[in-house]
Amino acid sequence: MLLSNVISCNLVGLDGEIINVETDISNGLPSFTIVGLPDTAVRESKERIRAALKNSGFQFPIKKITINLSPANTKKEGTHFDLPMAIGILAASSQIEEKSLKEYAFIGELSLNGRLNKVIGALPIVISFREKGYKKIILPKQNINETSIIEDAEIYGFDNLKEIIEFLNGEIDIEPFKQNSAEMNLFNKRYYDVDFSEVSGQSNVIRAFQIAAAGAHNIILIGPPGAGKTMLARRFPTILPDMTIEESIEVTKIYSVAGLLSDNCSLITSRPFVSPHHTASKVSLIGGGKIPKPGDVSLAHLGVLFLDEFPEFQKSVLEALRQPMEDEEVTISRVNAKITYPSKFILVASMNPCPCGYYNDPYNECKCSPSQVRKYLSKISGPLLDRIDIHVEVFPVKYQELVKNTKNQNSSEIKKKVDKARLIQLERYKNEKINYNSQLSPKLIKKYCHLKYKQNKLLETAFYKLKMSARSYNKIIKLSRTIADLNESEEIKTVHIAEAIQYRSLDKKFWEV
Repeated sequence: MLLSNVISCNLVGLDGEIINVETDISNGLPSFTIVGLPDTAVRESKERIRAALKNSGFQFPIKKITINLSPANTKKEGTHFDLPMAIGILAASSQIEEKSLKEYAFIGELSLNGRLNKVIGALPIVISFREKGYKKIILPKQNINETSIIEDAEIYGFDNLKEIIEFLNGEIDIEPFKQNSAEMNLFNKRYYDVDFSEVSGQSNVIRAFQIAAAGAHNIILIGPPGAGKTMLARRFPTILPDMTIEESIEVTKIYSVAGLLSDNCSLITSRPFVSPHHTASKVSLIGGGKIPKPGDVSLAHLGVLFLDEFPEFQKSVLEALRQPMEDEEVTISRVNAKITYPSKFILVASMNPCPCGYYNDPYNECKCSPSQVRKYLSKISGPLLDRIDIHVEVFPVKYQELVKNTKNQNSSEIKKKVDKARLIQLERYKNEKINYNSQLSPKLIKKYCHLKYKQNKLLETAFYKLKMSARSYNKIIKLSRTIADLNESEEIKTVHIAEAIQYRSLDKKFWEV
């Protein structure tokens, strides 16, 4: 009997580690042992492999079989090791020639009848293969669409184990799958059935959303029930800039690891809009679990995380948002590893100002006592509120505005202005490690946001009157920079500072009840 070696990959977060699947078959009492820190799913593959080989017409050696997943000091997780281990057994038992394996890498889960099942995380695995120099990859046909976007890799998709062996033995000839980018069956084309032109009134809120989109700023909407907070928030993605191909691949990798891609998915091309229910747990929002998976903050990467009924979330869940919002990534620590997922999202939050919803409403009387209002608003801590750039009060639309039928600008017109502002930022920060105004550090603020005497005097007055923190001060300057970019002004003017200040005054109005 022989010793065989098959190339596969172990996925840790979004990064892959090349694994050598070493198989040894020798005389002795019949046994099947897998070593190299396999998890339960990998250990259970013994029964799947045994049945798959037998039902595909191959012999399962009645010998002592030892499989080592090298390097042996890292934990191996997932069912995608089924195929490389089965190939290793067939090569070691001389049912296929090992020399035919040297140029290929393998992933795939086996059914008992030898059929290949879709694996989770195929896209980041294929990217890791390519980066390590393995460009010919054999995998389940169900994973072809998501992995075919990698142009310089040769993807071979198969339905079952028997087809793979016939291909490796030269009995059948199969060309690598290539998908024409114009014919890609996209997971989510940029099409929306909502538009800002459908909104009556609320021009001040739409303006705030335009600024948020242009500079990637977080925003919170405060107002009574029925004012249109959720309706407005759901139209926010319609004005966000188009994703680049690099951004699309980055988001698709996260959804691949989370197992949320459909079989016909090629690429996610629209920015994610993730809206968890207020009963969501900390793990579902931030990520984690026994086998750490991305949470909603990572699924919203490069898109929007919308938290409706903001104070109804558990306070511990909301506080867990502070670090991902600041660092634009989240690290999940476990005994065996630390996994980091990106979380560069725009937070959109909406809330009522009190339990009944009508505190400060000019049209309805609030039935809550001052202590009830304070208790309700205290669910949103000062440090969390301070991390939200734009605070907007939303009032119910007046009857005259509803019947007047005056339309706001449509989303495509607003998006054009947003795109221009984003291009200005990309050009300005091309030599920095940032893309948007919201990412400016204090050092970069001094470099790119020069204020003259009048602007500084206005900002100083607001700083003392509104009792701002240093973070609030920096947020106002960043907002001013975005407003100036929307106006295509290189200079930050007094009017830009004044507009930015008004988006930072509601915390004093509501939270100092």
